[in-house]
Amino acid sequence: MKGVQYFFDEQGEPKAVLIDLKRNPELWEDIVDILEARKREHEVPIPFEKVKAELRKKRKIS
Repeated sequence: MKGVQYFFDEQGEPKAVLIDLKRNPELWEDIVDILEARKREHEVPIPFEKVKAELRKKRKIS
């Protein structure tokens, strides 16, 4: 993949990756999305109906 460099240790194990964000901005967006999802994976979900009710109460939707 152009704009992506992989770095390996002496044993050939991958250790780091360098991403040219000007050539691959979508990769950074994907990384940020994954990190955000992992940060929230233990949150208790809010039922959709409750969210809708709150939005109606705040007059954000009708």
